Amino acid sequence: MRSEQEMLDLILNVAKSDERIRAVGMNGSRTNPNAPKDVFQDYDIVYVVTDVGSFIQDPDWVNVFGDRIVMQKPEEMKLVPPAMDGFYPYLMLFTDGNRIDLTLCPIDKKDDWNGGDRLAVVLLDKDQSLPQLAEPTDQGYWVQQPTAKLFADCCNEFWWVSPYVAKGLWRQEILYALDHLNIIREMLVKMLEWQAGILTGFSVSTGKNGKYLKGYIPESSWELLLATYPKGQYEDAWSALFTMTDLFRSTAQEVAAKFGFAYPKEDDRRVTAYLERVRTLEPGAAEIFPPGREPGKEA
Repeated sequence: MRSEQEMLDLILNVAKSDERIRAVGMNGSRTNPNAPKDVFQDYDIVYVVTDVGSFIQDPDWVNVFGDRIVMQKPEEMKLVPPAMDGFYPYLMLFTDGNRIDLTLCPIDKKDDWNGGDRLAVVLLDKDQSLPQLAEPTDQGYWVQQPTAKLFADCCNEFWWVSPYVAKGLWRQEILYALDHLNIIREMLVKMLEWQAGILTGFSVSTGKNGKYLKGYIPESSWELLLATYPKGQYEDAWSALFTMTDLFRSTAQEVAAKFGFAYPKEDDRRVTAYLERVRTLEPGAAEIFPPGREPGKEA
């Protein structure tokens, strides 16, 4: 596997030898002093160029970076709509395991080559024309303290979508149920990130997809979060759902207490009663609740 120095030398030498490339920038994890270093870190590179089209018209120009396992050109895809913002990325995984995410930036957009990302450094500036950057920091990615509105919306989304999971499980529609389980897990992770922020003074990033979350929340919370990822079995999915509601409840109440927010206890109580009822509902049932036994009403 080529070393970091070999990769950076290659990236810079390609730029130095091509007059169309006027500057080189790098962002992402390799510029983040707090990111763990390992062999899977990408090289997130930006070439500021005078003529993006001339590169696009020569699809083989990227071969200079090495033999590839696979490549993706997002701007040429239909499955995910392209950004169409003038930038042109090449995502390349090489046979030695290195990966370069290389973006061509038109020179008229050079002042915003990094999109305002503070995890950015200039590697080469032939014309000394790029804006000066401060020392890279991941502060822009730190967990942000929630507002009362964000907290309320998170709770509402969690308790609103939870019945979809129950419905899917009762109908024996496992893919539908698991898909909605993933949606409410996103809300749970957001709540856990706020808990992490409380515990760290809102001075850390939990990383993309919460990949660093484990280091900032109680071990018990982490273990319960992992238990919300079920196998493709209905009983496992039911168990994951109730583990999730329990963990969401306890974490949200902690966040609410910290900031003086109102936790929606009645939504929680009524939805939980609904979930418990659906779990015990017989197949082919004509109604969910007998008259007088709706959630929130006394028998």
